[in-house]
Amino acid sequence: MKAIRYYGPKDLRFEHIPEPVVGPGQVKIKIAWCGICGSDLHMYESNILDGPPTATEAHPVTGEKLPVGVGHEFSGTIVELGPGVDTSKYAVGQNVAVEPTLGCNTPGCACATTQTRNLCPKFAAIGISGGGGGLSEYVVAPQALAHVLPANVSLEVGALVEPLAVAWRAVKLSQVKPGDKVLILGAGPIGVFVLKVAQIFGATWVGISGCGSKRCALARKYGASVVYDASTGIDVVAETLKATDGRGVDVVVDCAGSQSTLDTALKATRAGGTIMNVAGWTERPTIDMNLMLMKELVLANSIAYAGDHPELIQALADGKFDLDDLEALITRRVGLEEYLEKGLGALLHEKDQHVKVLIHP
Repeated sequence: MKAIRYYGPKDLRFEHIPEPVVGPGQVKIKIAWCGICGSDLHMYESNILDGPPTATEAHPVTGEKLPVGVGHEFSGTIVELGPGVDTSKYAVGQNVAVEPTLGCNTPGCACATTQTRNLCPKFAAIGISGGGGGLSEYVVAPQALAHVLPANVSLEVGALVEPLAVAWRAVKLSQVKPGDKVLILGAGPIGVFVLKVAQIFGATWVGISGCGSKRCALARKYGASVVYDASTGIDVVAETLKATDGRGVDVVVDCAGSQSTLDTALKATRAGGTIMNVAGWTERPTIDMNLMLMKELVLANSIAYAGDHPELIQALADGKFDLDDLEALITRRVGLEEYLEKGLGALLHEKDQHVKVLIHP
């Protein structure tokens, strides 16, 4: 089959490799669409993997060394069931979205339950740590990680379920409730998905701050109450306080992860409010703990997802999302052979022009 595999930074190769063989408790999936994530860009440019897999050391969960398959935001159709798969739940021909996170499943580990798989110290993910990837024609996955898509959800939207689950968990953990006011820092794909999810949870005012007119225009198009283009030098804190009658917002979700966004969050959140971080950081920020103390702020974090897919997919089935709006967030679709030039290249060199780019193997 055709596949893109990762050998190291700046070394992605289009190859022909054997199709994976389905094992006990697994389903084999013919991949329809795979999205490109910010972590894919980081892997390509530098290497987000601080440890295995390397060319010489296998990942302790997947047992694989480099090269590994890439792509972890994907959907597809079940084409084969392995021995022991629950046939009352899974069948050939079903469309699924894959939850790519893998834990070590060692007794006593933080990943011992579905709700904490994301906290495993040996955390692995299909498409990052081994186990194949969405940038290939086929993949096999544990049956519990294959989530059947409702009939009203296209395979294109199915490929958005993974990043939507990131947003869903972040908003849920931040305890957004009806009537709340929310500020999102970062107008990239996760920021826009947080915007959509916050509205579903009942937020009545959702502001978003981003850099670049194109992404800000997209955030405005997709329903933000107000959009602040930080690249213009606008004072996001002052404008947010003005929009909330000087009170501040109930929740700030930081999708950017910088000293400036953290400072903005501390000042723009109301007393007793919550700051939810979903960003990966490349710097060590300083935190004004006295300001946090005097405002009784909660600074929380949300990493990936764990057990969130079923309720998110139920929300899709129940029509809580406008599916046309979600499809509109897909700003480019290209074939696997064009991944480097028109997929990854577009997000590296035309980032402000895109929300989500999908690849069709």
